[in-house]
Amino acid sequence: MEDVSSPERCRETRPGPGEVLLKVAGAGACHSDVAIFQDYDTDFNPAGLPTGFILGHENAGWVEELGEGVSGFEIGDAYLVYGPIGCGRCKACSRGQDTYCENAATNPYPGVGLGRDGGMAEYVSVPARNLVPLGDADPAAAAPLADAGLTPYHAIKLALPKLAGADKYALVIGLGGLGLLGVQILKALTGATIIATDMKEEAMAEAEQLGAITVAGGDDEVAKIREITGGDGVNAAFDFVGVTSTINAAMQSMAVQGRLTVLGIAGKPYEWTFYTTPYEVELTNSYWGTIEDLHEVAELFRAGKIAPKITRYPMDKALDAYQDLVDGKISGRAVVTPNE
Repeated sequence: MEDVSSPERCRETRPGPGEVLLKVAGAGACHSDVAIFQDYDTDFNPAGLPTGFILGHENAGWVEELGEGVSGFEIGDAYLVYGPIGCGRCKACSRGQDTYCENAATNPYPGVGLGRDGGMAEYVSVPARNLVPLGDADPAAAAPLADAGLTPYHAIKLALPKLAGADKYALVIGLGGLGLLGVQILKALTGATIIATDMKEEAMAEAEQLGAITVAGGDDEVAKIREITGGDGVNAAFDFVGVTSTINAAMQSMAVQGRLTVLGIAGKPYEWTFYTTPYEVELTNSYWGTIEDLHEVAELFRAGKIAPKITRYPMDKALDAYQDLVDGKISGRAVVTPNE
């Protein structure tokens, strides 16, 4: 990975027309980044990313400079960055869902930190349209919301009809940065009983503090989940791991007419059969969310209803942040703070 710690390298960035230069307060280190520098090569590049860019797609910072044609922003104000960048012309982009841009195949890059220079630097230039105001909130603490908050929020929002009413159950599998925020978002948006499962006792203890009932991952987790639900199963499940065993466990835990959203990008297969799946269970996935969703996530954050758990790393320790992520030492989210 390229060294981005040099101020000379980072400050070369200038905002183009319609763009804003941010002084980076925080950039979240994500497992997607690890996949890019560990797994992507000339033979495997599913996102079609170019080479030679700065990582960092979970970003927040302070307005430093306005590009040509940009108004309505004050220097020094704090903003969260919506990472996806679509064509800006298609139906998906018109509704703020650049993740599903109809012209993705011909776009130069999918987003900030994904083919285009991201926030693992002192400064980052982003489209003005992609900025979400943070007010007086700490932008470094808010940075993970750009993905670790947005991704579960979008999935949970789509599943809300399954959780409306009394005696509903939601299942969260995987209690990393996204999963712990998923628990908080479910608590903020629904009255459902939240069941959370992981292999790490520390992660489950944190989920319990957030209001979840926890079940340790393993051979008997499905039986325990069904026992909690009175045998009926969960109405909505969110798998933040996405391996065969977690998808199997979720599907075996579903109630009739439930909905499972797989958000983990491990990409492992799942074998569906008619006789082992409760009737009318939906199995789906989603990717990030809309700009509107991110505005709503930021509102929850400013209201104190959700808060990412973060570990801060200075710029000269950015590679340590990624190594700790690879080694499984991070609880919550690692956030690199280039200007702290």
